[in-house]
Amino acid sequence: MNIGEDPRLQGLEVYRVGGAVRDARLGWPVKDTDWVVVGATPDAMRRRGFKPVGRDFPVFLHPENHEEFALARTERKSGHGYTGFEVHASPEVTLEDDLARRDLTINAMAETPEGELVDPYGGQADLQARLLRHVSPAFVEDPLRVLRTARFLARYAGLGFVVADETRTLMERLVRSGELSHLVAERVWTETEKALGEPWPEVYFQTLAECGALAVLLPELAADGTALDEALGRLHQLPEDMDAEPVTCWRWARLVEHLGEPPRQALAERLRLPKAHAALARQAAITRRLRLDTAAGCPLDGQRVMGWLDAIDAWRRSERVPPLVSLVSLDDAELAHDLSLAWRLAAQILPKALLAEGYQGRALGEELAARRRDAIDGALGNG
Repeated sequence: MNIGEDPRLQGLEVYRVGGAVRDARLGWPVKDTDWVVVGATPDAMRRRGFKPVGRDFPVFLHPENHEEFALARTERKSGHGYTGFEVHASPEVTLEDDLARRDLTINAMAETPEGELVDPYGGQADLQARLLRHVSPAFVEDPLRVLRTARFLARYAGLGFVVADETRTLMERLVRSGELSHLVAERVWTETEKALGEPWPEVYFQTLAECGALAVLLPELAADGTALDEALGRLHQLPEDMDAEPVTCWRWARLVEHLGEPPRQALAERLRLPKAHAALARQAAITRRLRLDTAAGCPLDGQRVMGWLDAIDAWRRSERVPPLVSLVSLDDAELAHDLSLAWRLAAQILPKALLAEGYQGRALGEELAARRRDAIDGALGNG
């Protein structure tokens, strides 16, 4: 149904806003459509069949297509962090008032249901100029906007977008203010994970480093500029076989694989990482150490390969091995071949056969490990 013909919205002043307006004009895929309703009350929306979902401000879901309809609102800074705002929604709030609270001009455009652009803050001109520019000085009231600006740059950098100089200045001011320390871990991770899924994720971390935010939020990464540059270069070097985990999980693993166990774990705990991301990062780090030690001349033998397989829990989680071998192949094809062959032969030795021979308990485990080590040594020509 055309939104302008929806009987539930007849008599209401409704505008498409935000990302749908921006991306449609960029020729970028439009994923979600959000709407602002001007001049309405929560009771009026409920009477029309809309379902309230907003906890902090009135947002409603359309009962059929489930698109979001938010009442026009304003915000006033009342505390620290991105939650430190008092929200005011009433029929007196205008569309221009609502758009003024948004972070960037390219996100502060609206359209009527007929497609007529409403652009009080110059978002269309900034789209054409490929510029990420703040809407108002109130940008500095929300520390999350530093991360959002960096994330949008990670999305659009390949189109030639840059952050306006005056906006970079405000980002640096936000960092100096100490407001970033009030961001909760979940929001920092949410923005970071989204950035890892963008076409140019390295730009997100570069932008945060340039304004000083990386040293506050991800100090383990910011500690060594050279190591960070190398890590960012790895974000596009991913294994061919990574069906088991999403690309964001692999990019996080590649980003932090060079960190030692204590800083990597500290980072995971502070960001409250999902278990899958923390586990894959650990596996990538273990695999990196095996590769680097081999490159440094440490002989590859059954004991070292078994140690690697045990550490990544290969015997219970065999699906982990192929992508990690593929990861090794990006730097050392010969080592990857040897690991793949060793794994295939070792995996053929199963407890069932040893049980038939009479092995039980601890003796079974020891004999199983010994035979697998022998098979690996044979594959590597060490037998």
